[in-house]
Amino acid sequence: MMKFSRLSSHRAHRIILCFCEDITASSASKLFRINRNTINLYYNHFRDLIFQQNFRENARNCGIFELDESYFGARKVRGKRGRGAAGKTPVFGLLKRDGNVFVSIVPNCSREELMPIIQGKILEGSTVHTDGWKTYNGLILNGYDPSFSQQERIREGKESR
Repeated sequence: MMKFSRLSSHRAHRIILCFCEDITASSASKLFRINRNTINLYYNHFRDLIFQQNFRENARNCGIFELDESYFGARKVRGKRGRGAAGKTPVFGLLKRDGNVFVSIVPNCSREELMPIIQGKILEGSTVHTDGWKTYNGLILNGYDPSFSQQERIREGKESR
């Protein structure tokens, strides 16, 4: 939009600052002595860009997904190993095949923490590949229709349903 504008880049940047500071279009037009309709045009363009970016980031997808959790931290921690290791940060990841990756640091990898993330990112009817961990057992029953969803488990290199 700024490419075809008659406004200088300095004025356009100042309009962006006014938009970020929540200054109304009328006030900005008085401040810069620019027509209010021009300011409104810029403000609406900024809102469209924000909406498009949020839509891309928050859109739920349909397709084939892989889910897994991992723990990051010190290499060796005395005491408990695996999921109960102290001092490790749990990270949950979703991979859409031939698509994007979504990674989130979670307080713990319980069903209560992971299911809202899964339901917020994956549409019903998607194929979901997981490992044999018990948290994923309720994936089909918890908000996904078993007649449309498939959950496939990977165990020791073999695929099973």
